[in-house]
Amino acid sequence: MLYSALITLSLSALALASPAKRAQALSVSLSSPSSVASVDDLKLTAVVQNAGTEDVKILKYGTVLDADLPTRSFQISKDGVAANFTGIKASFLSLDIEQLGDEAFVIIPAGQSHTVEHDISALYDFESLGVGSYSIEPVTTFQIWSNADELVPHAKAQIGAEPVSVEITDDVARRELKAAKDKRATVSCSNSSYRSFISSSYSEGQSLASIAASYVQSNGADSLFRSYFGSTSTSTVHTVLNRVATESSSSRTLNCNDAYSACSSGVIAYTVIATTNIYFCSIFYNEVTTSRLCSGTTVAARNIRGGTVLHELTHATSDTTDVGYGCSYDQNLGSSSPSRAAQNADNYNCFSTQVYANTRC
Repeated sequence: MLYSALITLSLSALALASPAKRAQALSVSLSSPSSVASVDDLKLTAVVQNAGTEDVKILKYGTVLDADLPTRSFQISKDGVAANFTGIKASFLSLDIEQLGDEAFVIIPAGQSHTVEHDISALYDFESLGVGSYSIEPVTTFQIWSNADELVPHAKAQIGAEPVSVEITDDVARRELKAAKDKRATVSCSNSSYRSFISSSYSEGQSLASIAASYVQSNGADSLFRSYFGSTSTSTVHTVLNRVATESSSSRTLNCNDAYSACSSGVIAYTVIATTNIYFCSIFYNEVTTSRLCSGTTVAARNIRGGTVLHELTHATSDTTDVGYGCSYDQNLGSSSPSRAAQNADNYNCFSTQVYANTRC
């Protein structure tokens, strides 16, 4: 089988928050077959190189560094038309280093590289686009931690790159995302306590979205709106929030079983995009009610159970993405890239809980 030459993607130096930190020099190389008969043969290899003089610690979830969870690690298109992503989109408990755990990160030592192998056959809808030449580009918007194990809010690496081209000549039939062995999705949770918790959280999520949508409609692009969404039109944000507030699909399920074994360290919940069913992980049940924003927690803690459901429902109803996590990160995204902020599910979570804290507490 012929393989295309490695394509090296350039990345300008990243300036970390502290002037004392040296810039991190990262680059990504992506290799793939130049031609395959079937999507089953479409294997991708990504190499992330650190040419700098300091080690780099990167949150891997939702990037090309993550081959463990079936999340979106690539942008794929044919003749300019994007292939629909059919994997999962996940929420994470927090950006606290101890809660996320080591498996959430990749550390690339100075002068070394990290290699990741991907099987994407069940993660994109190739069938709808048919056989032909596909353009594949890695997701490389990295969130970087400092040497003190703290998120550097403004240290994000976003690489614009020339994609790899792969010809699929025959079999593009839709592959289903396989559930883990000995597990299955359920329409309703058999654990009555969890079932009640999910039901209440769902109601709180819709209420949060309704309150935030009304706020946007009444206040327009005020300072709070601009801090999270920049120059994004209020109608765009209102539409996303209103879809959550009015969500009423009888076919969508909310599940307490980790049917796809995606509840890795720090994962609260995830949405299977092909079905828009939502699955909640064990740590979700440690989250608190919306009223606790008035006493006992903060917006930045991102531990409001209704906020998590709102986050997942934006995936399910508006196909939002996971550009990054953390309210400070979200606000930086709002000022630096409003279009990406409008697509980032976490922006809606933090914005909606902030609206509640500002107007109801």
